[in-house]
Amino acid sequence: MNPKDVFSFSASSFDPSKVSETFRDFAEKGAAQSKEAYAKMKTAAEEATKTVETTMQTAQAGTVELGLKAIDALRTNADMSLSHMEALLGVKSVAELVELQTSFIRKQAEVTVEQAKAMQEAAKKVAETVAKPTKEAAEKVMSTFKAA
Repeated sequence: MNPKDVFSFSASSFDPSKVSETFRDFAEKGAAQSKEAYAKMKTAAEEATKTVETTMQTAQAGTVELGLKAIDALRTNADMSLSHMEALLGVKSVAELVELQTSFIRKQAEVTVEQAKAMQEAAKKVAETVAKPTKEAAEKVMSTFKAA
């Protein structure tokens, strides 16, 4: 076999219209896929924006709730301390002072534990509420791209 024959081809077998038609089909398919991918990305971005807005509003509401709980705890502690000071002013003996102080410390410890539990539960609730839309949106986007 002649080496020149390997690299040569018949001009009559080459049809430029078929090449351009194949190229056009390839370009059209690529453009359609790009448009579809862009539409999915645009939808995902819009949904992500909505999710962020909702999450920020939820976080803000949660922060307000935690702030109100903290204020309530401070108010309770201040009221207890003022009541204790008033009671101390009426003390008649050292034994009464020790009993009053012991009772106050025990009650203050109980209230502090209750307040800490309430704050922890509220913070957990806020965290779950804030994370839920973000988690759901991420799962939705991932499932959209997996389906593609």
